[in-house]
Amino acid sequence: MNDVNSTKQASLVPNRRFITGHLKQFQADPLGFLKKVAGHGEVAKMRFGPFQHVYLISDPELIREVLVTKQKSFVKSKDFDALKTIVGEGLLTSEKETHMRQRRLIQPAFKKSHISNYGQDMIDVTTEYLSNWKDGEERIITQDMMDITLEIISKTMFSIDIKEGYSIVGEAIETAMKMAVQRMRTIINLPLWIPTKRNRDCKQAIDKLNSTIFQIIESRRQDKATHEDMLGILMAARDEQDGSGMTDIQVRDELMTIFLAGHETTANALSWTLYLLSQNPEAEKKLFEEIDMVIGNRTVSPGDFAHLPYTQNIIWESMRIYPPAFVISRKAAEDVKIGGYQLKKDDTIMVSQYVMHHKPEYFSDPESFLPERFENNFIKTIPSFAYFPFGGGPRVCIGNHFALLEAVLVLATIAQRFRVRLIPNHHPVLLYPSITLRPRSGLRMIVEERTE
Repeated sequence: MNDVNSTKQASLVPNRRFITGHLKQFQADPLGFLKKVAGHGEVAKMRFGPFQHVYLISDPELIREVLVTKQKSFVKSKDFDALKTIVGEGLLTSEKETHMRQRRLIQPAFKKSHISNYGQDMIDVTTEYLSNWKDGEERIITQDMMDITLEIISKTMFSIDIKEGYSIVGEAIETAMKMAVQRMRTIINLPLWIPTKRNRDCKQAIDKLNSTIFQIIESRRQDKATHEDMLGILMAARDEQDGSGMTDIQVRDELMTIFLAGHETTANALSWTLYLLSQNPEAEKKLFEEIDMVIGNRTVSPGDFAHLPYTQNIIWESMRIYPPAFVISRKAAEDVKIGGYQLKKDDTIMVSQYVMHHKPEYFSDPESFLPERFENNFIKTIPSFAYFPFGGGPRVCIGNHFALLEAVLVLATIAQRFRVRLIPNHHPVLLYPSITLRPRSGLRMIVEERTE
């Protein structure tokens, strides 16, 4: 245990530049740089730009202090201001009382009973989408997964089918996300009202998203029927303390947050999973055996989730190797001690799922894809913040059960019919740490109908 009464010194990361500090190294290779920084100690000190002190914490108990026991001493880092241009004051970006109130109002949408109902939509959307796949054809599987999860979130959120979803809102989401990443990683950002090309593109994308979502909200306000989708639940929600509901702008902010977090992260998790299975035939074989034994030739059903432990472990292991959310950053709202290390107000703290999920002291042979490692309640044998793909504490991902159910049911529906292979001479599969962790330049894969 750390002696919290003594003051420890964070390890200083070497090779910083005079003005930019370590920012250029981080921008060039965020994941590689963070893994290297973690090697300097459980708390390592960097500098981004001339004044911003940044601490990478890579010890599970210290991460728990930041995210749970002393979480009131921290707020979202300035990086999230860039996301506010897209998602407004949604769960992802709001703070303190606003965040607590919004979480109370949104929680009913993610009750087990509702999530179970969403499961059938997940299966129906995937089944219909796969009806267009042809044996032996090449597909951009990363785009397929984005399309499937976008349609699922549209169906479960709005009870509408978004055909050609990418052309309607997907492209605008993609543009807005790219702009947000650029703003997150730039020391000085120009206000959006300054008409640079980048700002104009960003505003155009946001305007398109706003127009689509406000039209859906307005249409629902005119509809007197009861809807059990997320939009209906959010619009009907009332604060138990004062009886108030959400304004249209608050509903929009939460829908945008769910839209972004609810399809982007799961799409990447599924893309990485299919890639990993294509590279690990033994795991793929065990997946097919479980699917054939539990489901056979009948249609996948939501109830199958509980009977597919190996399929679940495949998703857990995929999110270990390639966590969709690969880093969490916070800003100290006050002077605070974490495990004996003194942090000052406005210091930035980073904790990285990617770094922690690859530590050999918690995961033997950490670079290998071994779904079996999650058997026998393995997760309970390691510290809770050695593995935390959905974050933790009061800000743990509110849709974690939804996302896991979706990933398992979509994978099961695909694996029942198809085997997926990388095309010959595929470009190198590299990591692209955007807001989420993606395969750089996508994944081009051949889909083969299973005949055995």
